Amino acid sequence: MIRRSLEIVGSSFKMALQELWKNKLRTFLSLFGITIGIFCIIGVLATVNSLEQNIQNEVKSLGTNTIYIDKWDYSAGGGPDYPWWKYVNRPVPQYPELKQIKDRTPGAKFAAFKIDVEDKVDYDDNQLSNVNIYGITEEFREIQPIEVAVGRFLSDAEFSQGAAATVIGNEIAEKLFGTSERAIGKLISCRGKKLSVVGVIKKQGKTMIGGWQFDQSIILSYRYARNIMDEKKADPLILVQGKDDLSSKALKDDLSGTMRALHKLPPTKEDDFSLNDINDFSDAISKAFVSLNMGGWAIAALSLIVGMFGVANIMFVSVRERTSQIGLKKAIGAKSRVILAEFLLESAFLCVIGGLIGLTLVYLLTQVLTNLLDFPVYISTSNMALAIVICIIVGILAGFIPARQAARMDPVVAIRSK
Repeated sequence: MIRRSLEIVGSSFKMALQELWKNKLRTFLSLFGITIGIFCIIGVLATVNSLEQNIQNEVKSLGTNTIYIDKWDYSAGGGPDYPWWKYVNRPVPQYPELKQIKDRTPGAKFAAFKIDVEDKVDYDDNQLSNVNIYGITEEFREIQPIEVAVGRFLSDAEFSQGAAATVIGNEIAEKLFGTSERAIGKLISCRGKKLSVVGVIKKQGKTMIGGWQFDQSIILSYRYARNIMDEKKADPLILVQGKDDLSSKALKDDLSGTMRALHKLPPTKEDDFSLNDINDFSDAISKAFVSLNMGGWAIAALSLIVGMFGVANIMFVSVRERTSQIGLKKAIGAKSRVILAEFLLESAFLCVIGGLIGLTLVYLLTQVLTNLLDFPVYISTSNMALAIVICIIVGILAGFIPARQAARMDPVVAIRSK
């Protein structure tokens, strides 16, 4: 039985190749719809999935299982029942709240305070504008990993003493000093103060969602930064990371109770703070990309329908040209289901060939996009498997009527036909 099945598959594959070789132009034009359909589906899926993965990685880099406590809501806001001016009137997070939040929130693993401004940085005659100047507390690095390429990160003593030391971004180092290595030990000027460079952050690369942009930043201890910034106007923010076994939703519930207690809010009064969950951003991104994928499927479906008719046309012609062969096979004992299977397999093989051409085009597209964009574009194994499955299904649907026609032929009439 297995041997007979393999013979049918081999025979069908051989016939498909013969059909392809015998009528190259006709077959190519008929398979072109399949090729374009697979190119559209897998091209869109590969590009969109790669883009989504890149953005999701950037979102995760903002801190896993982390809640950002701010007066602003990072989503669409509170809607018409909570207009933007109410956010403006909310109190900003304050440094003294940091310790109380960590002490009163059982699920909190790390908590950090951050302030920042955008200003100029100087070294000798070189001046850089629009530099992000961050003032952070000790546990910020536990929540938001920062890898230092050259030198070191700020020490505990520098944090506690508020030392005039800084860690600078890769782009800042290259523009001011030429190389990262030359930056260590140099004194840069920021807001009229001299800062000693103790480390250079590993190059992060461009991001699509903004984020921390460490390449264009310098990092100071909070205790030093508050001396050169107006804290209330420096976008103060509290970051809280939950314990490993705690969900972000549970952490958010804990923090809600803590913040309401700190702000002395009665049960009937609405929150005057926002708890922004990083996981919510990730979910919102996933939903947004569903629409893009659906658009790709809609475009591809039209091409596949056109391609299906093209393959069906090939199979009708193939059945007509091989009518006498079909009749001879049936005369010597070939069963109708065997004839049906042979033509269905041949149709499926033709579609797979068109699909493989489409996948090749998608691969070339990914190479071009990878060179043009700042993130890798790739075809996943699941997408390649999906392409083959689609080709087989389309092939079976396109070849079913011609195959059934061949299987139902009367052997005597078929043999006599020319």
